[in-house]
Amino acid sequence: MNRRKTGAAWEQTAAEYLEQQGYQILERNFYSRYGEIDLIARDGETLVFAEVKYRAERTVQRPEEAVDWKKQRRISRTADYYRVKHRILEDVPCRFDVIAVTPDEITLYRDAFPYCGW
Repeated sequence: MNRRKTGAAWEQTAAEYLEQQGYQILERNFYSRYGEIDLIARDGETLVFAEVKYRAERTVQRPEEAVDWKKQRRISRTADYYRVKHRILEDVPCRFDVIAVTPDEITLYRDAFPYCGW
């Protein structure tokens, strides 16, 4: 399986996991000129921008460690664009989650990093 298909399969697994946790998936693979957000969901009243990271093995780098400050900034900017495009008011609570996936487990990191946009 190529990388894109592998990523899509694990994003589907992550989406199902979030739904089991009570999230409502709003959008998958949202693109803007700033970047991409794997999953956008609602967790109660909170809008969640989620990054899915898969690693076949934990020996090199844990999946969540791949979400560095550059990636966080791209996600934050893309989240800004999503909010403007969908006319989501600034008082709607938002957070950034990371779903780390390995063949053995899925780990959800709620509020994994702060907003770091403009």
